[in-house]
Amino acid sequence: MSAVWPTVALGELIGHRKEFITIDDLKTYRRPRVQLHAQGIVLRDAVPGAEIKTKKQQVARAGEFLVAEIDAKVGGFGIVPDDLDGAIVSSHYFLYGHKPDRLDNKYLGWFVKTRAFRQQVEAQGSTNYAAIRPNDVLGYEIPLPPVDEQRHIVARIEELAAKAAEARELRSSALDELAALRSAQSRRVFESLRAATVPLEMVCSAIIDNLHSNPIYAEGGTVPCIRSSDVGFGVLDLAEARRTDEAEYRRRTVRGEPQADDIVLVREGGGTGKCALVLPEHRFSLGQRVMMLRPDQNKVLPKFFLYQLLSPTIQEDHVQPLSKGSASPHLNIGSLRQFPFLLPSVGEQAQIVESLDALQAKLDAVKALQAETAAELGAMLPAILDKAFKGEL
Repeated sequence: MSAVWPTVALGELIGHRKEFITIDDLKTYRRPRVQLHAQGIVLRDAVPGAEIKTKKQQVARAGEFLVAEIDAKVGGFGIVPDDLDGAIVSSHYFLYGHKPDRLDNKYLGWFVKTRAFRQQVEAQGSTNYAAIRPNDVLGYEIPLPPVDEQRHIVARIEELAAKAAEARELRSSALDELAALRSAQSRRVFESLRAATVPLEMVCSAIIDNLHSNPIYAEGGTVPCIRSSDVGFGVLDLAEARRTDEAEYRRRTVRGEPQADDIVLVREGGGTGKCALVLPEHRFSLGQRVMMLRPDQNKVLPKFFLYQLLSPTIQEDHVQPLSKGSASPHLNIGSLRQFPFLLPSVGEQAQIVESLDALQAKLDAVKALQAETAAELGAMLPAILDKAFKGEL
């Protein structure tokens, strides 16, 4: 049953506090990051005073309500955690102490995560002016039970939030275990394979590098130009790829247009080694850091080619050692051409593809279920908070 609590303006419970200091060039200062969407306050960095240009800074105290002037309408606020007591913030942040006999600051910390509070902040002032002022905060309203009941509500929220966090952790561990299972099975398949080993270039009908020039993107362009971020481990996602016009597409595909069953490979950067199969509906050009391998289908099945490239016998044993320790990892095409490639009969390749496809289908089904669970967990905390501040927990 819902409780009936008075609704009180925050100005009755908190006060705007300013405490400015002059930065000492010889001291080191911690600075917080106020995360958006009411995700809390964390350490941003610790810097020498000599690197801080604005010498007048505010000192934040643990337990205070900290609001970012510019980012408040996108959830830029939270309670200062104990480990950031004494951190400094500029004058573009507002600090508020609270009256502990009327308001538990943890209760306030949970309330500001609710949609009801966010709506008050978003509605404040002109929609053309994102910033808020200190007095705006004092006008926001909060349901106010007695302090003892506030603490009981906080304890109940924390109990339920901990259970949700545990469920998320279990989900994350399950996904990690699935990835490890796929990797282990792939290694077993290729390490147990008794087949001739040939240089990778022997099973390619073409190896096509990018132009090593910056793409000319076009506003209103229609043809994706893929970068390393568009290539996953086995999946090519063009949805977020930047676009070029037709003329730039023709220029960038002068070495060869992508064809169905080609393999796109990331050869530079943090995603070095990622690769994916080109599908019949894919039309794109190569941006920086990616290249294409065209399997010789007289010798090798494209899916077998992909699975072997993604296997630990290639990724861990050959790609990673070549790119390890480099500030900018990259695959030399000459080295790539000589990668050892296991080449069984086409019939045996088909059996391996069928086996790994079946495993991948099971993993995809589990991932889909996990995604549904993730959505449910994501909705759980807002639902808990909604009930909590209506007195329904």
